[in-house]
Amino acid sequence: MERNIAQISLFAALIAALGLMPPLMMGFGVPISAQSMGVMIAGTILGARKGAAAAALLLLLVAIGLPMMSGGRGGLGVFVSPTGGFALGFPFAAWVTGKVVETLPLKPVGLAAAIGSVLGGVVTLYAFGIVGMSIVLDKTLTEALALSIVFLPGDFVKAGVVGVIAQSLARVYPQALPWCDSNTRISRL
Repeated sequence: MERNIAQISLFAALIAALGLMPPLMMGFGVPISAQSMGVMIAGTILGARKGAAAAALLLLLVAIGLPMMSGGRGGLGVFVSPTGGFALGFPFAAWVTGKVVETLPLKPVGLAAAIGSVLGGVVTLYAFGIVGMSIVLDKTLTEALALSIVFLPGDFVKAGVVGVIAQSLARVYPQALPWCDSNTRISRL
């Protein structure tokens, strides 16, 4: 029990820390935050249930006012901002990412993690984010998608990085991936 709480807290802190890193500017002038990569990592390493709990803990801390979102934002206003749907999607994105890596029998482990990150950290997160943006900005879903699409290349890169991280962990510290039993670990390397 204590270990689960510690892991969930640690990964909530990781998601927050990645949001506080200065954004990376893409060649076409779009800033990319690393916070969604933290959500992907949480789902990949902790699995669906604990990854979602880590993201939910982060949102709880943000809701009480701690400045843990990208750019040092906190408070309830985060959830009604144009990016509020993305924030509310964090636990669902981590859960989907974790569920995919827990159930997808792919070799190598990194490939399963990258696919899980795309399905959870991109598809699921964008579903929440685009709906939220549409509501807050009073735009159609198509218009909100058009506003978000410039961030896709960076998010696909993040999913690839998560795949590399998972593959590296599987090689050097396979116990870090609890969703991967010992027989699967060996066959997936």
